[in-house]
Amino acid sequence: MLAELLESPRSVAESRGPDRGYWRRLLPALALLACVTRAPSFLRPLWNPDEGYLAVQARILATGGELYTTVVDRKPPLVPWLYEAAFAVSGSGSLTSVRVLAVVAQLSTALLLASLARRRWGDGAGRTAGVLYLLVSIGLNPEDAQAATFEVFILPCTAAAMWCADRRRWGAAGAAVACAFLAKQTGGAVLVPVVWLLYRHGARRTGLVRLGVGAVLPVLCAALVTDPAGFLFWTVTGSGAYASFTGSELHVLGRGLANTAILAVACAGLVPPVVRVLRIARTGSAELWLWLASSAAAVLLGFHFFGHYYLQLIPPIALLATAALQILPRDRLARAVLTSVCCCTLFLTWGLLAPRPDLQHAQRLAAAVAQRTDPGDRVLVWGIHPEIYWLADRTPASRFLTAGLLTNYSGGRNGPQVGEKYAVEGAWPVFRAEMAAHPPALVVDDSRDKPYAPNRVPSLRRLLAGGYEEAGTVDGAVLYVRERN
Repeated sequence: MLAELLESPRSVAESRGPDRGYWRRLLPALALLACVTRAPSFLRPLWNPDEGYLAVQARILATGGELYTTVVDRKPPLVPWLYEAAFAVSGSGSLTSVRVLAVVAQLSTALLLASLARRRWGDGAGRTAGVLYLLVSIGLNPEDAQAATFEVFILPCTAAAMWCADRRRWGAAGAAVACAFLAKQTGGAVLVPVVWLLYRHGARRTGLVRLGVGAVLPVLCAALVTDPAGFLFWTVTGSGAYASFTGSELHVLGRGLANTAILAVACAGLVPPVVRVLRIARTGSAELWLWLASSAAAVLLGFHFFGHYYLQLIPPIALLATAALQILPRDRLARAVLTSVCCCTLFLTWGLLAPRPDLQHAQRLAAAVAQRTDPGDRVLVWGIHPEIYWLADRTPASRFLTAGLLTNYSGGRNGPQVGEKYAVEGAWPVFRAEMAAHPPALVVDDSRDKPYAPNRVPSLRRLLAGGYEEAGTVDGAVLYVRERN
C-alpha cells in the first residue's frame, strides 16, 4: 500500500482535469509567502561577491563586452544574461530588478513542486509541497539564501525538468535540463532522475532522442552565441585546480559541516517524517531519491561546500517530506508545518538583522576609488570583492574581475595551492598584456595579508614597482596611483 501510494504517477486530481479554482486560491498564497521569505534580500545593496561579479559582468556586456573574451568567469552565460536584461529595463545602479526575478524564480519552483505533488498525491499534497518548499528555501546563511545568484535560478529549471519528465514531455524536459546547466554546470545533475523517469515510462528510443536534442541544442546555441572555444574552456575544461581541495582539507570540510548543520536546522520539520517513513518501508519515489542524490553529488563536486550550493537539495527534500506526510497521521503534517514556520522565522530574523561588515568595507573602498579616479578611468581591484567596481561605477582594467582567477584563491582556499602558478591556464600572459595596453589609473590592493598578497605574486609586485606609488589606505586596503612622468 505504501509503495503504491509513493510510486503512483497519477492522482485523482489529474483524472478530473485542471482545477482553475485550486490554482486561483493557491497562487496568491504562495506568491505572498515567496515575497515574505525573500523580503530581507531587498534590504541590502548586495549580499555576496557573486552578486557583485554578475553586476559588473552585466555592465560590461551592456557596453559591448563579450563573455569569455572581454570578461570571463567559470560559469555558463544564462545568469549574466538575466542580469543584463534586468539592468536594461531598470538601470544598473540597483539590484532590485534582479531581486524581483529571484522572487519569481522561487515562486515558480514552488508552483512546479506543488503541481508535481498534486498530480501524485492530491490537492492537499500540492499545497503542502509549495508551502514547505518556500518555508525552507531561506534556510541558510542569508548571504547564501537571499542573494540572487546562480543556484536560485537553477531551481525553477530543475523543477521544470522533473515536471516535464513526469508528464513524458521529453523534449521539454531536455530543454529544462539545458537551462539548469546554463544557469550553472551543477544544474545538469537533474538529468539523472529525468533519465530514470524516461526508463520507467518505457519511452527508451524516441524519448531518449527527444531528451537528448532538447538538452544539447540550447547548450550548443549558447556556445555559438558567445565563443565556442571560450565557452568550453571556462565552463568545462579550465577549472581543474578549482575543483581540487588539496591542502585545504580541514578548512573546506569545516565549511561543509557548518552549512550542512545550518540546512539541517532549516529542515527540522521535514527530515523526521522522511525518516519515519523509511522505517516503515524503503521503497517508493525512486526518482525523488535520485534527484536528492544527484543534487548532493552536485554539492560535493569541486569540494567547496559554499552555502548557496545546498539550495539544490531543497526541492527534492520538500517533495520527499510531502510524500511521507501523506501516509502519516494528520498531526504530523501540522507539526511539520509549524516547525518549518518557526525555523523560517528564525532565518528571516537572521536575514533582517545580520551585520554585513564585508559590504561596509566594499562601500568605503568604492567611495575612495570614485573619489580618486574619473569616470573614464580603468581600475584594478586586487581582491575577491568585484562589487567594488560596481559600487564605484568604474571600468575594470582586466577581464579577470577577481584575484581568484589569477591565484586560485576564489575557491575559498586558506593558503596551500594559492599563487601565480595555480592560476587559470594562460591567464597571466593575458593579464600582463592588458596591463601593458591599458595601465590602470588606480590599483587597489585589497588582499589584506591573504595568501594572494603582492609579496606572494611576483608579476603583480613587478607591476606595482614599475610605475605606481602608494597613495593611502582604506580599511587595510592599499591604494596605488600611477606615477606621473
